[in-house]
Amino acid sequence: SFPDNIPFAMHNHVRLSVYLFLTNLLHGSMSHTQVIFMVHMNYVADADDLLVASAHSSTTALSRLLAAEREEAKAVLSLFLRQKGLRSAVAARIANKSDGFIEHLSSKLQSAYRSRYAEGRELSTPEIRDALLPYLEALSKEHGDSLVEVVENFPDPFSAERESLSYSMILTPTSSNKQKAIARVSTPTSGGALPELVLYLLDYGMDHEEIKNVVRKFPAFAYYNVDRKIKPLVELLLELGVPRSGIPGIIRKRPQLCGISLTDNLKPMMAYMENIGVNKAQWSKVICRFPAFLTYSRQKVEMTVSYLTELGVSKENIGKILTRCPHLMSYSVNDNLRPTADYFRSIGADAASLIQKCPQAFGLNIESKLKPITEFFLEREFSIEEIGIMVNRFGIIHTLSLQENLIPKYEYFLTMGYPRYELVKFPQYFGYSLEQRIKPRYARMTGCGVRLILNQMLSVSETRFEEILQKKSGGF
Repeated sequence: SFPDNIPFAMHNHVRLSVYLFLTNLLHGSMSHTQVIFMVHMNYVADADDLLVASAHSSTTALSRLLAAEREEAKAVLSLFLRQKGLRSAVAARIANKSDGFIEHLSSKLQSAYRSRYAEGRELSTPEIRDALLPYLEALSKEHGDSLVEVVENFPDPFSAERESLSYSMILTPTSSNKQKAIARVSTPTSGGALPELVLYLLDYGMDHEEIKNVVRKFPAFAYYNVDRKIKPLVELLLELGVPRSGIPGIIRKRPQLCGISLTDNLKPMMAYMENIGVNKAQWSKVICRFPAFLTYSRQKVEMTVSYLTELGVSKENIGKILTRCPHLMSYSVNDNLRPTADYFRSIGADAASLIQKCPQAFGLNIESKLKPITEFFLEREFSIEEIGIMVNRFGIIHTLSLQENLIPKYEYFLTMGYPRYELVKFPQYFGYSLEQRIKPRYARMTGCGVRLILNQMLSVSETRFEEILQKKSGGF
């Protein structure tokens, strides 16, 4: 135990310091005379003071080791995130602001290389990578797309009221933990029946293998109490209008939702969302589309709302955006929303209007998705101003595939003999099916000897299209 004058945050530091102190003593680096001298000089008055003194005796060396170790851990984490597809700047930013997780990685190193700390020797980069990369890979397999959320919000990645589980069960995806959790939902009880959790979910349409897959993804789910965790959430979802058939999908996508307190977290968050304009009648659709919507912290939501307000989006429209596209909440303000808005502004687009028309565009990678689309039009002699007009008129244009959409449709456009500016006036052309709409209508139009602007040719109904052709060709 520790004396009251040592803060909890220093306990690990003290343990390591004492370990080094005693090791030095045993190995002869510090003589008994030196220890006795410390006592006689009142540096050590009692057992508690000896603990404090031992901690301070190696503070400089230990601090240097720990600081170097943390920087190495950050570098390994940043490297791993880049390997998973994040841009270098984003990976570095996540590593630098995830102090809790970096401390967690440091504790992993201390466990793996305890003897090296006794020697006071700094770990080499290969040793640190060998210890941390397999752990990060296992963590990635465990949490999938939620890995960044786990890292940034460690030790409680989903701000949830947890069962009485150790962090090692929740956040350390070892094969042993998985096997125990899977066994828990696979092994019949002493009476021969399947576990209560399994029976309850089978009744809602999940099959046994699906339940095991959920547990493989999130082992803590196997330990959730049915009456205190699962049932209250399911009953709330049903009250909100989620059909019974929709329950399995929500649990498959976000089992962590079952661990969140309804009274302390979910319901207050829903009330807050409704206050900023999320449509109360649409909760079932919002949750079915994106179950993670309600697992974000209040701070995260407020940051997003604050930025949308800064961008010029009204409170009413913020609610409409989040109702229609709850995935927007998963986008980082600093890594996605702000740089994407800046990029669209740089090409003359109205970012506030665009995020209301096409919020999904703000989750796209600027370098690999947005810039190639812009460059596609620049290479075909469209000006930046014209591209900005096209984006303002047809917000989803940057979400379309170059190979499967823009290139084949543009090549066909060139065969139709329209001036290039027709696409600036009507970029919605790229939203119609080439085989089912564009080609048939163009063939029908030319067959009648009629020339219509793109808007007239494509946007009207089939009946109206025929009426226009007859009128233009003198049929009336």
